[in-house]
Amino acid sequence: MEERATEAKQDRVYLFGPGLPDGTNSSAMARADCLAADRSMESRLIAQESKKDILRWLTEGCSQYVLIENLLADLCLHLVHAGLPISQASMIFTIDHPQWLAARILWKPEMQQAALTAFEHGSLGSIHYDNSFVQQIHDGCDIVRKRIERIDMDGSLHPFYRELRDDGVTDFSAWLLLHTQGRRHIVAFSTDRIGGFDAKELDFIGSLIPILALVTEVRLKNRFARTLLETYVGPQASREILAGAVTRGTGRTLEASILVCDLRGFSRISGRLPHHKTIDLLNEYFDAVGEPIERFGGEILKFMGDGLLAIFPSDGSDTPFQLLKGVHGMLEALASLNERRRWDTTPLRQGIGVHSGEVVLGNIGSRNRLDFTVIGSAVNVASRLEGLTRVVDRPVLFSKAFVDSCQLNGIFENLGRFPLSGMKESIEVFGLASR
Repeated sequence: MEERATEAKQDRVYLFGPGLPDGTNSSAMARADCLAADRSMESRLIAQESKKDILRWLTEGCSQYVLIENLLADLCLHLVHAGLPISQASMIFTIDHPQWLAARILWKPEMQQAALTAFEHGSLGSIHYDNSFVQQIHDGCDIVRKRIERIDMDGSLHPFYRELRDDGVTDFSAWLLLHTQGRRHIVAFSTDRIGGFDAKELDFIGSLIPILALVTEVRLKNRFARTLLETYVGPQASREILAGAVTRGTGRTLEASILVCDLRGFSRISGRLPHHKTIDLLNEYFDAVGEPIERFGGEILKFMGDGLLAIFPSDGSDTPFQLLKGVHGMLEALASLNERRRWDTTPLRQGIGVHSGEVVLGNIGSRNRLDFTVIGSAVNVASRLEGLTRVVDRPVLFSKAFVDSCQLNGIFENLGRFPLSGMKESIEVFGLASR
C-alpha cells in the first residue's frame, strides 16, 4: 500500500506502511536506529539559510536556464550541497505533442547531464503505469512515499520499486507539480541512505515544490514548444523561427539539393478506401519514406496532399551523396511497404524529382497566415521533374545540376533533354542506371 502524506495542523505527518520485513536482523535494526539518531542531529545542519539560498536561486538565479533538464540537475546539486542525501531524481510531465504522451527527466550523480525520455501515446494502461505512483498523483494524490527498505519484495510490488531496490534505493518520495489549467506533473527524489529520508528533509524538499512548479512550467512549455515546432515545420525552419525570423518577407538564400516526391495514382486508391483508411495509408507512406530522408540529413519542409518537399542544405561536399542514399532508402522503404500490403492488388508507386540550386528559405503568406518554406526556380525544377516521372515511367529523375554535383560515375543514366512546364529551355534529365 502506498504511503501518502497528509496535513495535520502545522505539521506534515508521513504515514508509514508495514515495518521491517519478518526476519530482519536485529543488529541491522539497531544500526538503523543509531543512524536515525545521528540524522536528527545532521538535519539541523539543513539551515534556514540553505533553504533561503535555494529559494533565491530558483526565483532569481536560474533565469538563464533554457532546458528544464539542466534546471533539475542543478537543483539536485544544490540540494546535495545543502546536506540532503539525494541519490536520484526525476520529473514526469504529460505533454501536448502529436507523437509523445509524456516525458521523463532522470538525474543521477554519475550522469554528465540529466536524460530526457519521451513516451508514446498508448503508454497509459500499461503494466508500468497501472498502480504506479504516477497514476496515483494523476488520480489526485499530492504526495506519494514508499519506504523501500521497509517493505517485503513480494510479487504484488510494482516493478518500478523493484528496480529502485536493485539500484540500492532505500526511500522514495514524489510530489505533485501543479501547473496552470490543472495539469498534474510530478517531481520525485530518492535516497540510498540506510533509514531513508527523515521528516525534516522531506519538509525541506516539500517547501520548495510551489516555487519549483512555477519555474518548471515556463521551461516545460519552452522545451516542448521547440519540439512541437520541429514536428510541424522541421528542425531547420524551427531554428530560424525561434531565432527571430518571424516577419513576413524575411528570408535567406542558401544552396541546397531539393527533393519533391508524390504518390502516383493516389486519387484512385483513396477513392475506394474509407476516409480513416486513407489517412492511415498516407501516414504509413510518409513514415516509410520520411525516415531515410531525415536519416541522411534531409529536412522535410512540408507535406502537400500525397506528396512532400524536402531539402538537403549544401553544408558539405557529401550532401548530394547523402541525398542519393536517402533516395535509395525511399525506394527500399516503398518496396517494403508494398510487401507488407500484399493483400492489396494495386501496389503503391511514387515519383521523385531531384535538383540542386539556390533557394530562398523564409516567411511567405498572408498577414494572418504564414508558411516557412523554400521558394525559387530550383524548387520549381524539382517539382517539374517529379511530374515528368509519369511521362518517362521512371521512379526517380535528376537534373544535370544535381548529377554534376555528385561527381559519381556509373550511377546515372542520361535520358536526354526534356521540356519542363514553365521553363523556356529543355534540360538534360537523368535516371538511375540499371544494375
